[in-house]
Formats: sequence, C-alpha cells, structure tokens
Amino acid sequence: MNVGKSGYRVFSANSTAACTELSKKITERLGVELGKAVVYQEPNRETRVEINESVRGQDIFIIQTIPRDVNTAIMELLVMAYALKTSCAKNIIGVIPYFPYSKQCKMRKRGSIVCKLLASMLAKAGLTHIITMDLHQKEIQGFFSFPVDNLRASPFLLQYIQEEVPDYRNAIIVAKSPSAAKRAQSYAERLRLGLAVMHGEAQCSESDMADGRHSPPSVRNTTGHPGLELPWMMAKEKPPITVVGDVGGRIAIIVDDIVDDVEDFVAAAEILKERGAYKIYIMATHGLLSGDAPRLIEESAIDEVVVTNTVPHEVQKLQCPKIKTVDVSMILAEAIRRIHNGESMAYLFRNITVDD
Repeated sequence: MNVGKSGYRVFSANSTAACTELSKKITERLGVELGKAVVYQEPNRETRVEINESVRGQDIFIIQTIPRDVNTAIMELLVMAYALKTSCAKNIIGVIPYFPYSKQCKMRKRGSIVCKLLASMLAKAGLTHIITMDLHQKEIQGFFSFPVDNLRASPFLLQYIQEEVPDYRNAIIVAKSPSAAKRAQSYAERLRLGLAVMHGEAQCSESDMADGRHSPPSVRNTTGHPGLELPWMMAKEKPPITVVGDVGGRIAIIVDDIVDDVEDFVAAAEILKERGAYKIYIMATHGLLSGDAPRLIEESAIDEVVVTNTVPHEVQKLQCPKIKTVDVSMILAEAIRRIHNGESMAYLFRNITVDD
C-alpha cells in the first residue's frame, strides 16, 4: 500500500522500544509504515511529542499499549492526540487494547470514578473514536462522548485451548468468583465443556465496597428526627470456600479478563488441586502481571498462564516460562482498516456473545 495515498497514518505513542512491538505487527499486517513521530521524556519527566510529517486532513490511528508506568503512557497518548489535533488531522482514533483505570469504574466510599475522568480527558485532547479490547466492564463505553469499539479476545483464546491444550475435551471451565460466571459460561458453551464456579472467602471481593454501604459512620446519629432512623443492616460474611462443580480428574481452565496481582489465582489453583484437578490453566486477555506475579506463578500449582499481547510482558515471560502469549494484532489491524474504509464492524463480532 502506498503510504502517501492511503489517507491514514498509524502512530505509536510509546517512548520505549519494548512497547512498539504490537504497533509494528499491526502496521506490517496493514502494509503501511509506522508514522514518523518522536516521543520522549524531558529530564524533569515532562512528556514531549514531535510529529515529523504532515497529517492534515487524514485519519490518524494512535496505538498505545500500557506498560507498568501507566500515568506516563496516558500522558503520551494525551499529548500526541493534542499535537495531531493542532496539526489539523481529520479524525484521531486511539487504539488502546488495554484501557487503563478500567477497574476504577465504580464509586467506592468517598472516592471517584477515575475511568470517567480519563474518558473526558481523551475527548478534550482530540480523540474522536477508540478501539479497545475486553473492557473490564462493558458499561464503561457509556463514559465516552464518541464511539467505542470494544473488541473481544475470546476467539483467539478459544482457538488456543482447542489447539494447544492436550485432551481439552476432558477440561472444565472455572469461574474463580460468581461475578466471572457469565464469561466462564460463554466459554464452556462454545467449547461444549462443563462449568464450575468458586465461591467463598478465597475470592476477590471487588464489589464489596463499591456501593458505599460502609460509608456512614458506625455510631448512630441521634441529631436527626427520630422518625428517620433506619434499621441496622446485618454485616456480610463470606462462607467457607466452595467449588460448585466436579473438577476431579479434569483439566481446570480459569477464565478472566485481567491477570494482575495473581494471589487470587494462586489460591484458586491450590483449591482446585485439592479438589482433584490435575492441570490448571489461566486464560485472560490482559496480562499486567505486576509485582512478584512471575515468581508466584512459577512457584504455584498453575501449569500455564495464557494472555494476549495487549500489554507488553516480555520481561515477565523471561522470569516465568509458564506465561504464554497469544497474538491479537490481526483483529486490531482489521478494525483499523474497516474504520478507515467506513466498513461494518459486525464481521469482527461474529459468534461473539454479550457475556464475553
């Protein structure tokens, strides 16, 4: 493809070479060259972006993977989008496979919904469209004032299970918490496998504090009108760990969207091992693998952790050979091509369920 006549450019907003790998794979599939831009940090850690070619009147796609330094990556994206906006780009589309701060999409006590703030910042910087993958909550799309295409990694992970997991017909799909049951059910139905759900004190209670029910002071307020007093609510207590479903003599495949702090996954693997599972796989879209995650995985009962390349994790793979990567650059490249040509995106969502 002639880059000069393609009518669009693809830029990488990363300042580190390790994070440009996905951008190079996407541009190779599209048959275009990576846009000429320089992204770097000043000595005082300010982000500077220089666009070294004309973008006037063109569709611009900014690919930004999120390394461990999340806030620097966000500033790179914002500054580059604003630089392209002031350079008279026609449309600025952000390709952000892992959307940062997506876990902060609910109100917690007296906190804030940071994901909404980030969506507003991206719109103000000049973005007109976003391509992302497996948002932590699909309702996040409502935070944006412009279109959001939330792609799915499930077809690639399902293909990996069918081709790389020996005797996968003897597997069972596991949800490590009731909140992940819908995703697990979707995988189980398409693979025609059984389903197991873990529940109890070993699970992560992300939603326990989400609705502010613990915000009022613990002492009864006697200054108000006595007729306004509400009945006391019984405190929540988690039951002992329970696995609903038979995993004995089976391959257990835990599915989720993000693998970050792996303590919950390690604990779940231990429970499944005690219940008789002889192999344990973790399948997730985004492999953040923060902190000591590689060491904990290596020392655990987990046999393999399979994630996509939405987030760079080459260092973690060197530390732990159990971590495997699935390439999703194909669907990202096709999404870019279809958006630029004004084609329907429905083809990319074929055989995709709402619960993926």
